[in-house]
Amino acid sequence: MRRRNLLGASVATIAATGIAQTVGKSSVSAQTAEPANALEQLALNRMGFGPRTGDVERVKAMGFAAYVEEQLNPSDRDNEITEQRLQTVTLPRDLWDEDKGNQRTRGLRLSTLDQSLTELWQLFGEDEEEEDKWFRPLIEVNAATWIRAVYSRWQLREVLVDFWHNHFNVNAYADDPRIAVTWPFYDRLMHQHCLGNFRAFLEAVAQSPAMLFYLDNATSRASPANENYARELFELHTLGADHYVNDRYQSWRDVPKDASGQPIGFIDEDVYEAARAFTGWTVADGEEFGEEEFLPNTGNFHYHNGWHDPYQKRILGVELPPNQPPLADGHHVLDLVAYHPGTARHVCTKLCRRLIADDPPESVVEKAIATWTAAQKEPNQIQQTVRTILLSTEFRSAFQQKIKRPFDLLVSYLRATDAEFSPSLGVFWATESSGHILFGWPTPAGHPDIAQHWLGTHSVLGSWQGLASFTNSEYPSVNLDLIGQLSRSLETPRQIVDYWTNRLIGYPLPEPSTRALIEFIAPDQSPDEPFQASRSELAERLTQLVPLIAMSPEFRWR
Repeated sequence: MRRRNLLGASVATIAATGIAQTVGKSSVSAQTAEPANALEQLALNRMGFGPRTGDVERVKAMGFAAYVEEQLNPSDRDNEITEQRLQTVTLPRDLWDEDKGNQRTRGLRLSTLDQSLTELWQLFGEDEEEEDKWFRPLIEVNAATWIRAVYSRWQLREVLVDFWHNHFNVNAYADDPRIAVTWPFYDRLMHQHCLGNFRAFLEAVAQSPAMLFYLDNATSRASPANENYARELFELHTLGADHYVNDRYQSWRDVPKDASGQPIGFIDEDVYEAARAFTGWTVADGEEFGEEEFLPNTGNFHYHNGWHDPYQKRILGVELPPNQPPLADGHHVLDLVAYHPGTARHVCTKLCRRLIADDPPESVVEKAIATWTAAQKEPNQIQQTVRTILLSTEFRSAFQQKIKRPFDLLVSYLRATDAEFSPSLGVFWATESSGHILFGWPTPAGHPDIAQHWLGTHSVLGSWQGLASFTNSEYPSVNLDLIGQLSRSLETPRQIVDYWTNRLIGYPLPEPSTRALIEFIAPDQSPDEPFQASRSELAERLTQLVPLIAMSPEFRWR
């Protein structure tokens, strides 16, 4: 008999069978006993976007520690599949074309990913009819992000790039199109520094046009300085809101010192003074600053001394003398916040939250802080810290402690099913409809990294719709040959369910769920006798069975 379309009927089936009950705290907290391959599953789901066929066996053969070391040392010279796809994929000439297909015959290849900042800047103009050209670089980065997540050998790098994009969040769809047009440059910073030195990373972000425009420092001048960037520098990028102590102390003199002699936190006065230190840090955007005097118009970072507040400043109890050399005030502030113990704790906690658990054990946070602090002047500080986290005993015991956000879920599904995939505008919408908008989180805090945010009805149903759409050929740029991957030696409903459960999850589902899945695809026969329907009927049922497995709480675990 013919099955109804998956999202017309299977959600009701899911609720009735309990296979993928509404994913909430109750279902997420009910853990499965660790399978024999738990460590390999952790490695591939936490350090990447999930295993492809053969990945679990590869990690097991080479050893977990060796896999960690490999991933900590990525090289694009050994990433041919990804690079080839980046060279051949196309996007519509009209970015706002509602056709969901990839439009290979009339599309344009990704041309802006490697362009210099000055080349990108030349795309910007004041004519609103050129809007398509302004936003094309952003859409191309979006496409490249999907390709790298699905195909890149260097999965850990892509996970960390995503982490840092959220840590240094910029809403690329903000009102100023100069952010969108220079987005490939900002994305390259994330790739360049994701395993490097945090102090160097912090300065690169501070001087990027995306951050300068987004938090308004590009227009910050003496009397009065704009405080937006300085506020987020303290609250989000470095010490973190947990180290804001203005509710207890009103003057820098009153803030207690820690064992190293540094103030335990920051107050509003520190933000105000730091904002003054960054005046004159702007973008060479051709703006007039005097009578017939103009800034260069290259899009590069530019320091304009005439806009800088040169007078004495005090940040975190440290006095900055007046009339320092160009950029010195800002550099001094970046030193103070980058090397503050509060920054080590804030950033290391976030890294542990991303890689281990929503509420990571204090023991692993302390290990990460020790490595971070000891390596704070070294070029691979972040790499050393991530290695400490991944090789910790706490990581090894972190099975079923994190869930996949919508983007993670859909990418892991494409990887697990060996889908033939190219990004398209419709594919982007598959995550946006669930609230996960790449590069579009509306506040500087970035996408939340805790389960509670992503377990609401809107997010879960949006993700399920994406799974169904990918499987049922709603997007011509996504092709899943499920029946072609199923050996004819797998004849019984139980064998078929076990095969796809292992492909997607890596270990058996609870027996009640397995029985329900078998009943779903073969309701009128024995589970251990050869499948009675034709091969074409089985192919149709697989388009419903496989996404149904992916809707289970077990597949949602990272």
